[in-house]
Amino acid sequence: MHDDEMSQVIDRGQHEGAKTPWDQATWRSAALGWARRELAARGLRETGRLGVRLRPWSVLVRIPVEGSAEAPGAAAVWLKANPPAGAFEAPLTAALARLVPEYVLEPLAVDADRGWSLLPHGGELFWQFLDRTPADPRAWEEPLRQYATMQRALIPHTKDLEQLGVPSARTTALPEVFDEVVQFIEATAELEIAPAQLRALRPLLLELCAELAGLGIPDSLDHSDLHDGQLFHPEPGRYTFFDWGDAAVSHPFCSFLVPAGGVRERYGPEALPRLRDAYLEPWTGNGHSTPELRRALTLATRLGTIGRAASWNRHFPDASTATRTAGATESARSLLKLSLDEPLF
Repeated sequence: MHDDEMSQVIDRGQHEGAKTPWDQATWRSAALGWARRELAARGLRETGRLGVRLRPWSVLVRIPVEGSAEAPGAAAVWLKANPPAGAFEAPLTAALARLVPEYVLEPLAVDADRGWSLLPHGGELFWQFLDRTPADPRAWEEPLRQYATMQRALIPHTKDLEQLGVPSARTTALPEVFDEVVQFIEATAELEIAPAQLRALRPLLLELCAELAGLGIPDSLDHSDLHDGQLFHPEPGRYTFFDWGDAAVSHPFCSFLVPAGGVRERYGPEALPRLRDAYLEPWTGNGHSTPELRRALTLATRLGTIGRAASWNRHFPDASTATRTAGATESARSLLKLSLDEPLF
């Protein structure tokens, strides 16, 4: 297949003006050439039009394939390219496949230097499973248990993950991450939310971080965007987690922020206590009481807004003013949620 306009279906979503490297012929040729060589080495043959999804924070290319010795029956593989600030996702994905293979999508190939990953078809997405089955928030219980089990297994490897470039947002360092995000917001554009409003939250932030650190739960990997489109449900009882471009080494319980928000929106707040306890179950038996674990989860869920805020500036170089302004706005909105002292459960 030739790399021409007739062989591609382009999806830019709501980002028609977004600048990505896909628009550069030399980059496009290099990325597709790499992917095709890796496919050929695995007995895979490209069979149809490319589906190209372009966003300010990633390039994702669906490549139809056939003839797989490693993944028989697979209809497609996925080429993903990250911007420099998110290039760690490629080596992180490979490392997770070595460290916790039962919980993650194993890449076919990665180019760590260029932030490229070639990923297999992962099966049914969790949101697809939720949509085709009767509404039941308990469907989240087992994936949350498995995700927490994976986080516990990764605790001894956090320094190794940071050496791969995964951002460090450890519990005691969250105030510094907060400061960096505020500086990004201040330098980007004049927004309705003044940086002074955000800086006024710093004393509260210090208090929350000190209390959470004092509970003694070690840092691990925080996905930071664990919604129902970020995990596969390929078979009963099995879940695999992917899309680590927003990840950081931080307090593990920060990860609960996003799924809790999705569950509350879909099923109502009454579903959250049961899912909270399912997530905390793998963390019991380590000397922490149930009230301590619940308090830590409440604190970390609140502080998880910092990780969400930090992820909004991981876009490709030469991003438009509109992209930077939108990212700064979302970062500011995320940080303001620190002031909300509403019980989540």
